[in-house]
Order: sequence, then C-alpha cells, then structure tokens
Amino acid sequence: MELFVFICAAAMVLVGAIGVVVRSHPVHAALSLVLTLFGVAVLFVAKEAHFLAAVQVIVYSGAIVVLFLFVIMLLGVDNVEDLRIEPITVQRPLATVVGIGTLALLVTAVVQAQDSVRTGSGTGIDEAIATGDPDSNVRQIARDLFGDHVFAFELVSVLLIVAVVGTVLLSRRPDKSLTSDGGRR
Repeated sequence: MELFVFICAAAMVLVGAIGVVVRSHPVHAALSLVLTLFGVAVLFVAKEAHFLAAVQVIVYSGAIVVLFLFVIMLLGVDNVEDLRIEPITVQRPLATVVGIGTLALLVTAVVQAQDSVRTGSGTGIDEAIATGDPDSNVRQIARDLFGDHVFAFELVSVLLIVAVVGTVLLSRRPDKSLTSDGGRR
C-alpha cells in the first residue's frame, strides 16, 4: 500500500512540475504548481509528518499560490512579449552563472547527505517517529528553523516583501490619457 501511495504522489509531483514548465498560460502553470504541492503533502502524510503536510497545504498551496495568482492578475500578463528583445543585456549570462552555481550547490548537498547517511549522523523524521513523541516533529522543525537557519528564514521574508513591493510598483502603469504637460486630452 505504501508503494502505491508513493507512486501516485510521485506521479502527481512530476506531472505538476512538468505542467509548470510546459504550460504557456500563467494561471494554468500556477494550478500545476498546486498539483505539485499537494503531491508533496501526500508524501509528508505517507511519512507520518502530518504537521508538515498541513503546513504544505495551508501555506504553500493556499497562501503562496494565491499570492502568485494575485500577482499574475495584477500585472495582466496576458500579452505576448517579443522574446528576441533583451531588456537587460546581461540577463542570460547572469542566469547561466546562477544556474551553474545552483547546480554546484545541489551536487555538494547530495554528496554531503550521502556522507551523513553513511555515518548515521543525520536526524530526520524517522527518528522523530521512533521516539513516540507526537510533538517531536514540531520541536525539531522549530529548533532547525529558528536556530540554525534563522538568517535564511528572515532573508526569505525580506525577499517576499521586496517581491510584493516590486509587483505593486511594476503594476502602476502611467495613465495614457494624460498628455505630456499633465492635462487631459
């Protein structure tokens, strides 16, 4: 039964992720992201991390995707843009460098994770379940989030605020009915 649940949840995650990348309409891509996030929540439930599953559904599938949809509707991205025109000339080379750096970080994380699995030094959800304490997941997440990763947590909150402010500023289009001297036509 566990294998069946894993295969179904993994299929949800993969189909949703492919939908995010392949869909050309931004609202459909956001809905594909919801499918991916629900699949991850099902995987959390399969590992008996019910708190994480609830947070996944409430915070990510609820709040974050609604924020994405709000931004999409606010900016009105229905217009097709000419992709041959580069508004920022260093954008593509910079994206390549950032992509290579992210890939290097991912490879480093996988290598370190393999080392911790071999030595048995990693702490995970399975250890929290083995202790039998129903609140051990919450305590472990709180200790990790507000202890070791508090700087990253605060940095993400600042990034979200900057994104919202940037969205509002980008959505303020000049009134085209005004002439250059400020008077109405």
